[in-house]
Amino acid sequence: MIVLALDSATSACSAALWRDGAVVARRFAAMSRGQSEVLVPMVAEVMAEAGLDFSALDLLAVTVGPGAFTGIRIGLATARALALAAAKPLAGVATPEAVAAAVPAQERAGRTVLALLDSRREEVWVQAFDADLAPLWPVRALTPPQVMALDLGPVVLAGDACDLVAPSMPDAVVASSPGAPDAAVVAALAARHWAAGTALPPEPLYLREADVTMPKCPTP
Repeated sequence: MIVLALDSATSACSAALWRDGAVVARRFAAMSRGQSEVLVPMVAEVMAEAGLDFSALDLLAVTVGPGAFTGIRIGLATARALALAAAKPLAGVATPEAVAAAVPAQERAGRTVLALLDSRREEVWVQAFDADLAPLWPVRALTPPQVMALDLGPVVLAGDACDLVAPSMPDAVVASSPGAPDAAVVAALAARHWAAGTALPPEPLYLREADVTMPKCPTP
C-alpha cells in the first residue's frame, strides 16, 4: 500500500510517502506559522524523491486535530484538493494518536503514554494511551493542574506541551520523539486504520469554537 500523508495541525509541518511499511521520502520542519507556504512544496519534493506520480497512490492521509485552527484548515484543504485531483481516498488521523505513536517502544514499555498538545490557551489537549498505544479515553481539554492530578502510574509525556506539566511531574519521562505529529507516522497509522475500517473522516476535530468575531450588521 502506498500512502501520502500530510500534517500541519500543530507546531510543525511535514509530508511523507510511505510504502508497505517503509518511509520512502519525508520532509519535516518545526514551525508554528507559515505552513501554507511550505506544505505543497514538501509534497512535491517527497513525490519527486520517491519517483512516483499521484496515480500510484492508494491513499492520502492528514491530521485532523485537535490543533491550531489555521494549521488544521491548511492541512485538510491541501489533502482534500490532492485527493480530489488524484481521485484517491482520504483518511483522517487524530493528532494525539500521531504524537503517541511516535514514542519509541522502549520508552513506552511499562508506562502510560500521555499525549499533550498546546492549545495556546489555558488548557492542554490531552489523551492517554497504554504502552501498546490503545487509547484509554478520548482526547480532553484540561488545565495543567488537572493534568498533574491524573493518576496514571508511570508516565511518558509526548507532545509540544510537555514543558507545561513536566516540572511538576518528577516521576514522568519526557519522550525523545518530536513534539508535533510526523507525517511518516501519520501515514503508517492511516494505512492500519484504513485496512481495519477505523480511519477518521477528513473533517476537523475541534474541542472548542474558533476565536472569531462576527461582523455586526449595519444599523439601518
